Amino acid sequence: MSTLIDDHTGTTVRHGATPPPATAGTAPQVEHVPSRPDRSTARAWLTLAAMCLGSAMTFLEITASISGLPAMQAALHVSAANAVWIPSAYTLTVASLVLSAGSLGNRYGRKRMFCLGVVVLAVGSLVVAAASGLSQVIAGQALAGIGGALILPNSVAILGVTFTDPHKRTEAIGIWAASSGIGLAIGPLMAGVLLNHFSWHTVFLSNPVLSVLTLAVTIAVVAESRQPNTGRLDLAGLALGTLTIAALVYAFIAGGHQGYASTPILLVWTVAAVSGAAFIAVEKRLASPMLEVRLFRSRSFSSVMIVAAVALFGFTGVTLLQVLFFQRVQHLSALDTGWRLLTVWAAYIPVAGFAGRLIRRTGFKLPLAGGLVVGGLVSIALASQQSDTGFSHVWWLFALFGASCGFVVAPSTAAALVSVGPAHAGMASGAVNTARQVGTVMGTSILGTILSSHLTSHLPGELAAHHVPTATADRVAAAVAAGTTGSQPLPTQAREAIAAAFTSGVHLGVIANGVLFLITALLVIVGVHNRPHHGEPADASPHPAR
Repeated sequence: MSTLIDDHTGTTVRHGATPPPATAGTAPQVEHVPSRPDRSTARAWLTLAAMCLGSAMTFLEITASISGLPAMQAALHVSAANAVWIPSAYTLTVASLVLSAGSLGNRYGRKRMFCLGVVVLAVGSLVVAAASGLSQVIAGQALAGIGGALILPNSVAILGVTFTDPHKRTEAIGIWAASSGIGLAIGPLMAGVLLNHFSWHTVFLSNPVLSVLTLAVTIAVVAESRQPNTGRLDLAGLALGTLTIAALVYAFIAGGHQGYASTPILLVWTVAAVSGAAFIAVEKRLASPMLEVRLFRSRSFSSVMIVAAVALFGFTGVTLLQVLFFQRVQHLSALDTGWRLLTVWAAYIPVAGFAGRLIRRTGFKLPLAGGLVVGGLVSIALASQQSDTGFSHVWWLFALFGASCGFVVAPSTAAALVSVGPAHAGMASGAVNTARQVGTVMGTSILGTILSSHLTSHLPGELAAHHVPTATADRVAAAVAAGTTGSQPLPTQAREAIAAAFTSGVHLGVIANGVLFLITALLVIVGVHNRPHHGEPADASPHPAR
């Protein structure tokens, strides 16, 4: 006998039980067992633990890839243009499929799709760990991305139907958002320890181990749930939505090296625009769409999507810039880099967990706008770092940046889910996770592009300023473009010139992120509802209130 949570009634339906005999004039009844508050406290919190483990796995894959990137690039002899696809193959796949994955969970069961995602993510990590070339690494990362896409929206949707009290649901989502910081924190430290003793392959073995624990807890305690009356599977929406996001994300990644206005990338932008328009047209006509596009008529809901994207844009983008700064400019090991970045996540995790409770007192605007303002100012202040700046002088900036992101990520996720009822939890979680993953890709690709393009354009001037001979300067510039500067001896002046140009590129990136954060804070003040609406207008009507 299996257990299934009904989204509409909030009751536990036991399938396999014998229904009571029908009496005259009545239909046979399925046994509905009223659930205790929040499905019993112990089971609910164990469910939260399982969902947090899954969330941590998805972000561990990102930071493990970024932290191991220099070692992988050197071992596999990968150019800088191709190396960007090592982490991006994963995030591109997650971003492309996460919205569709939420719909599949609604239809076929969120627990089932979550467990499948854990397995697929683990298998993808194993493929990367066994890889001997770039193509195998990218294939494994893409496979892992399919798993990550299945995990993220379904884990949030499971929490939405498990925690029936709105306040506890918001707290649970805040804790879930904080768990992403655990994955982000573990990644650099784990990579640093392993790279000090073993090859880069071992960096990708942690998720397969963690998947065993995640599956064990999930299978034991998590109740299955799905959205009833889903109608026919929206195949057109699945295809068009996936194509739209994949084209959009690919354009951001590849455009960083080919040029965002180059002919091939303009064609990809066109594909994204046409498929996006077709997706909206198809979804508007369906009785049971994959995404209720009318939700975006709500200024608050649309604003929250932008906030979610910007928060992850800065969080992952600034992380990438700092990893590269510590390793390429200050020549720190992966482990030393991990310890420094731990300051960011040590502040992020408790703040993200606390933000769920803070929302109950302040509403959404204060933590969202305040976090973005502080994060923007701190990001700009990080431009004060120089090649000889000791970490003792800037650690507090990293802590403030982590805390500020904690005030944004968790409330933005909660703000998206409280705008819809439990029946649309998978849809809302898919939308907000899509926004977050697109933000992640944009952060690493756009800020990475700012850094690489600035490095390329300013390096000749720095080489000349450091009195590097022309012949040597040409060789150094070619080595930087190919990503092989670490494999050949260079004159001291050349290394100082590279460090100066690299530092200038990092400064430009963090300033750009800071400005974006401050602009988004204004959007929060103008566009986001401070308190969730009472009732479920998004479910009751296809035209949600503004």
